Amino acid sequence: MIRAVKCTSGTLISGKLVSSSEDLEHWELTENGGDQWRTEDMPEDCGHTFNDESITKYFCTSFELCMKRQVIDLLAEGYDPENLDIAQPAVNVEDWFCSRADCGCIYMLTVTLLDENLEVIEEFKPDEVTLDPDSDDCSWKQVSHTFTDYGPGLRFISFAHGGQDTKYWKGWFGVRVTGSSVTVDL
Repeated sequence: MIRAVKCTSGTLISGKLVSSSEDLEHWELTENGGDQWRTEDMPEDCGHTFNDESITKYFCTSFELCMKRQVIDLLAEGYDPENLDIAQPAVNVEDWFCSRADCGCIYMLTVTLLDENLEVIEEFKPDEVTLDPDSDDCSWKQVSHTFTDYGPGLRFISFAHGGQDTKYWKGWFGVRVTGSSVTVDL
């Protein structure tokens, strides 16, 4: 059986799909620089269409660093602690990001498996990505990772992503993010 804690353009908590800017309320805005986070409709200005027509919104960043995070409480989501400890199910993470065609951006992602005291068990933090319209088509790109064999104690998953634009233009010219998901195979 696969139980999913899934995000479609917003909250990573299962069963809640995001379709409007109010849904930033599901996120902790850890950095909210420049003109701050906002949501926009697909297809975006000066950009590319997304490969999944069911996703109609994305989050965009500004000219200073914007980061947002959710901490998923697996016990509150109905997972049994004994099953988590014994099975150590695979935790699959996916995120999509792109840049506008007229302005580059920086994208960052950190996903952390945490124990009951919010201590780090394992972390996935790929190098930050810079997209430059002069050398990249800036289309939607996927990043994914699967955690396995991480040991007992998993109780929380922290998912944080964001970035900014590279030209420091006022407005929302930074990285666009959508289609974020965390699934736990149990």
